[in-house]
Amino acid sequence: MYDAQKNYPLEQKIDTEKIKKAVRDILEAIGEDPDREGLIDTPARVARMYEEVFSGLREDPKMHIKLFDEPMHSEMVTVRDIPLYSMCEHHLLPFVGKAHIAYIADGKVIGLSKLARIVNTFARRPQLQERLTADIADFLERELSPKGVAVVIEAEHLCMTMRGIKAAGSLTQTSALRGIMRSDARSRAEVMTLLKGGK
Repeated sequence: MYDAQKNYPLEQKIDTEKIKKAVRDILEAIGEDPDREGLIDTPARVARMYEEVFSGLREDPKMHIKLFDEPMHSEMVTVRDIPLYSMCEHHLLPFVGKAHIAYIADGKVIGLSKLARIVNTFARRPQLQERLTADIADFLERELSPKGVAVVIEAEHLCMTMRGIKAAGSLTQTSALRGIMRSDARSRAEVMTLLKGGK
């Protein structure tokens, strides 16, 4: 659930020196030589990567809100197949997939590209797919005040495909419904059909 009390965006900058030291320690701990040619720049590369993939911790999704008054518009707006890259907070391994968003406007619409930016902001934090889905839905419900919002995310988790059960190709699907999308059975059925591509 999106909660302004989480104190995002964080004010302090990422500590790249601490990350570099930690990566070097990990390489030594697994029995590698962090000074060999192929690894000597790895700690710095990982620090730069973490700065990028966790940039959502220092970004306020409200910066992407651009609303337009459309008092006559009360139809469903659907955006499918928004690319999604996030990091599972349990193993710090990626999960990759797509987000699908629908909302029923109530006098205001949002620039379509902003939806992708909002997804990206929430995804670039240590995440659980379930929480990510709810965070996006709660945020859009609060900022757009629509009649209803639906968010569906489908993703493959590397913590399942490259370790443990090694279930390559398995997809996890989560959904979050708000407003009329949850309370009205016909709206719920329509939006889920649209967001699943008519499957």
